[in-house]
Amino acid sequence: MAVDVYVIATSSLGDRSYLASDGQQAVVVDPQRDIDRVLYLAGEKGVRITHVLETHVHNDYVSGGLELARMTGAQYLVAAADEVDFARTPVSDGEVVPVSDQLRLRVVATAGHTFHHLSYVLDEATGGDWRPVGVFTGGSLLFGTTGRTDLLGKQYAQDLAHQQYASAKRLAELLPDGVQVWPTHGFGSFCSASQADAPDSTIGREKQVNPVLRLAADEFVDQTLAGLDAYPAYYAHMGVANLAGPAPVDLTPVSRADAAELGRRIAAGEWVVDLRHRKAYAAAHLAGTVSLGLDGPMSTWLGWLIDWGKPVTLLAESPEQIAHAQRELVRIGIDRPAAQATGEAERWAADPGQLRELKMADFPALAAARAGRLPAGLPAPDVLLDVRMTNEWRGGHVDGAVHVPLPDLPERLAEVPAGTVWVHCGSGYRAAAAASLLVNAGREVVVINDKFDRAEAAGLAMVAPTTPTGGR
Repeated sequence: MAVDVYVIATSSLGDRSYLASDGQQAVVVDPQRDIDRVLYLAGEKGVRITHVLETHVHNDYVSGGLELARMTGAQYLVAAADEVDFARTPVSDGEVVPVSDQLRLRVVATAGHTFHHLSYVLDEATGGDWRPVGVFTGGSLLFGTTGRTDLLGKQYAQDLAHQQYASAKRLAELLPDGVQVWPTHGFGSFCSASQADAPDSTIGREKQVNPVLRLAADEFVDQTLAGLDAYPAYYAHMGVANLAGPAPVDLTPVSRADAAELGRRIAAGEWVVDLRHRKAYAAAHLAGTVSLGLDGPMSTWLGWLIDWGKPVTLLAESPEQIAHAQRELVRIGIDRPAAQATGEAERWAADPGQLRELKMADFPALAAARAGRLPAGLPAPDVLLDVRMTNEWRGGHVDGAVHVPLPDLPERLAEVPAGTVWVHCGSGYRAAAAASLLVNAGREVVVINDKFDRAEAAGLAMVAPTTPTGGR
């Protein structure tokens, strides 16, 4: 095979970008905003980027395509039907784009995830003819699923779901079974209808396993729409930024805040985010901060929870962690944190009284407490709060729990019943974030830092699933 295809994964957002080359020329598909990763890979492989492709106007991240094309002189391929505020190479269904003597692209309209979504078939030259190697499917045909169809408004979701079905069928009929499928979404992104079911796939495999290629149209549409859960609030800003043409990123170091400044920012109601692991946060943290560790999808949850445009200050153990967080945040349009501080939690407090601890437990401890055997050092649970998403809740939950999804919690704190709150999610990450919000509101909280699938085994009574699940 003359073509090499390299995956550039952004696991924190659940997306993939791609660099495909014949060893000299290269195309880049759906690049994230921090394009230095792409430039480094191209330099490492010794290839020149001649084309940058967008499968669609993205809703879950700010694109780096415009800046990458500007820096490399590459053609920037964007759907002709998308009305953008910058110069690009407009492409439409049926066009053939030469890349080199060895590679070419065929543009295929695959509406569904968006109105003007495109897929790109990558052909390689073989014996005087062209052979399809793979297809970049963006948010159309994914691994065992498809892109969701409600991001442009619920009023369009059903029509777009029917278009998504037709687009997937078109790809399956157009391409041989051995052709590789290279999607952008499906690896944790809320842009996909459900999670990918494999690390790689082909057209032939998708015909065997993907509901969009196995169900009748109406059945697929009904099943897809029924499984959709909420998506991050910051998505409302991504498409706008991508249509306007994103500015280059600034990843230079952020100004350092001392304890006094941190105190002032917290008192002013700004977001001061502790990026350490939740266990470190529980051991000691600055009062008024929010726990969103770098070990999880920090940018997704922060972007979902905050009022857009509100100042954000970052706390971490090291400058390297701050730099990592900056990179994560520019991908969703939070360009410059207001300030940062590193080191131990004690350095962030003007006096020791500003430091707090957070109690942690597990599901066996909750079961013991409910059975009247309260573990030492823990307050009795008056309220069990489940902060998972709605589809997760419907998939089964602990009997007697109160459900408030984490994204809703800032606006629904008053709905959490009085008393000591034990809070859980699917693993402990979201529970720690929720606990920090509750403690900041004056509540006594215990974090259940445990996997939800251990709850029933611990002896807790469960409520059975009520609908098919699709949540994260």
